[in-house]
Amino acid sequence: MDMDTTEDESSTPEAEASFAYKGAHQAFRDRWKETDDTMCRHSMSFHVHHTLRSDFFASYLYLLEKVPMVKLFPVTCEYIKGEKQFYYRAQKFYEDVSASEEGMLGDFVEIGNVDLEGSRQFLQRFVGPGKAGTQFALDCGSGIGRVTKGVLLPVFEKVEMADMMEHFLLHAHEEYLGEGADRIETYYCYNLQEFTPPKNKYDVIWMQWVACHLTDKDLMNFLFRCKKSLRPNGVIVMKDNMARQGCKLDPIDSSISRHLDIMRGIIAKAGLEVLAVERQEGFPEIIMPVWMIAMK
Repeated sequence: MDMDTTEDESSTPEAEASFAYKGAHQAFRDRWKETDDTMCRHSMSFHVHHTLRSDFFASYLYLLEKVPMVKLFPVTCEYIKGEKQFYYRAQKFYEDVSASEEGMLGDFVEIGNVDLEGSRQFLQRFVGPGKAGTQFALDCGSGIGRVTKGVLLPVFEKVEMADMMEHFLLHAHEEYLGEGADRIETYYCYNLQEFTPPKNKYDVIWMQWVACHLTDKDLMNFLFRCKKSLRPNGVIVMKDNMARQGCKLDPIDSSISRHLDIMRGIIAKAGLEVLAVERQEGFPEIIMPVWMIAMK
């Protein structure tokens, strides 16, 4: 179902809940603004808040409502071995994840086929005559190549894969992709916050379950770099968990699930236009809502 913004969208229960939450959010923002202006201008507290805001500008107040700052600051701002804890924790988490479909999907292997079919149908809307071409795609946060194999290789002549875990990429090349590995031009072993895709190369850039592992600032900057990597009529597709309200930080795997409105704000700051938004159907209710966003 196409969820592009329309005039009657404001009447949906989701929109009404969002407006109510925004009211609480604004009250919280006003309280913190007064505190910063009158008490914290020259204190360590002010500098801590400033540091958090610089990395989580869109999600900052929502995080503070749920996570005490004393806990939030070490997770998101302190460094281990020269790397921000937020990213270090994710790296350590995925070192212990097996290079398999079970590792990629965790406790929800049964959703694999439904997920791939939803992605294939969504992608079809943006490729073809007068739309994005089918020459080249980039799979960001590719893991072992589950999306590459099930969604991208059937459509594109060539695909490139980017993931921070070398053992995922090795398994993709040596076993998982089979003959499809012959059409993988490059494997990029990079953290996305440090990765700059080649310019003017891709018809489609696919990001699935990886935007949640970037801070607001790094996500915005990565999307901006991806925009420069698109060919004419090219699109970026993001598919990720979206919080039902505000945002939710998981300190175990360093993921942050944002409400759709927060994600729209980050996308806008990256200078991108949202083409379509659609919720993935067919997942168990216990799973956080998963949305697909196409942008250019």
